[in-house]
Amino acid sequence: MSARYVRAALACLCALFLMPSPGRADQTLPPVGHVFVLVLENEGYDKTFGPKTEAPYLARTLPRLGAKLTQYFGTAHASLGNYLAMISGQAGNPDTQADCRIYAEFAATGTTPDGQAIGHGCVYPASVRTIADQLKAAGLSWRGYMEDMGNDTGREAATCGHPAIGAEDKTLRAEAPAPGLAQGDQYATRHDPFVYFHSITDSADCAENVVRLEHLTEDLRSAATTRSFSFITPNVCHDGHDEPCKNGEKGGLVSADAFVKHWVPIITAAPAFKKDGLLIVTFDEGDETSVVAKPGGGRVVTFAGLSCCNQQPGPNLGPFPQKVSFGTTEYVTESFGGERIGAVLLSPFIKPGTVSTTPYNHYSLLRSIEDLLHLDGHLGYAGQDGLARFGGDIFTAPRKR
Repeated sequence: MSARYVRAALACLCALFLMPSPGRADQTLPPVGHVFVLVLENEGYDKTFGPKTEAPYLARTLPRLGAKLTQYFGTAHASLGNYLAMISGQAGNPDTQADCRIYAEFAATGTTPDGQAIGHGCVYPASVRTIADQLKAAGLSWRGYMEDMGNDTGREAATCGHPAIGAEDKTLRAEAPAPGLAQGDQYATRHDPFVYFHSITDSADCAENVVRLEHLTEDLRSAATTRSFSFITPNVCHDGHDEPCKNGEKGGLVSADAFVKHWVPIITAAPAFKKDGLLIVTFDEGDETSVVAKPGGGRVVTFAGLSCCNQQPGPNLGPFPQKVSFGTTEYVTESFGGERIGAVLLSPFIKPGTVSTTPYNHYSLLRSIEDLLHLDGHLGYAGQDGLARFGGDIFTAPRKR
């Protein structure tokens, strides 16, 4: 055998040994072991991070402590499609785009080569996997922490709270405080993505892991009790969705900022975060492009539907623009994206004051978490060719030896 062929064979062997194994993140990523995702509602980048922001802690203080992502985009209108994208990589369908007013089964007719379930509906069959399934397969833990879930147990349970299959989602409307319901109930099923997958709701894992927000404080007491993946959903007042709120609070960015200001120091002081944590604070989608009064009453709300990262619409949405009416309000979506929203990331592996201009979206977030936690493969559009994951533009802190 010639020397040339020997050198070629050795090169192939070296490449084989250096290649990352399937489902394993490469060694250029930091050793993150605990990921926290905190999702707020319905604000565009300019409103949140602009000079007239009503969220100074989120827009000014947090970026000085970590990294600000200036080109981070939502993936859908309305809310639910974004939450589902974050944990499953699934694109929208007509029902999820309308926030699933009826908690209906997903009627599947097939699956695309890139993992998109074909069909329509809300609650995906057990064959559609989520990051919860990936974590379980890897022997890692997770929890979704839901503020106000179960305040009114006549609407939803205090764990794994959701409507019955085929029933109206009564959590689309927040409940004000009343006799016997001192705090009201501002939990929204549509902001709790875990309860839209039979792989979760049909398992005891749902009641164990989709819990009230109060459990987070207890779980953070030690690294051993802190889940590998924690997904935090405020109620519809504290996430900024409602303005004003049913309980009398101002709502909007003012209440969202207060929630973040309360919880972020608790998370970042926790042993698990200090050891190897990553906290991601972002929004589901951006705000409207315009609001125009209709002759005779009502209004037309228009969303541009901006996207990044070569995002695909998926197999289930028809042509755009699309219109849907609720009451006297007509919503017009010109394209399938969720607008530019921005994000702030905190971690011991991030140098304070970092700014990234790399385009990212919710599929990028899922892909990044899958790689950081060494999960097996990428779900749905998180596996899109060329999709950027969080990298050296964000993880800028020098590594400790």
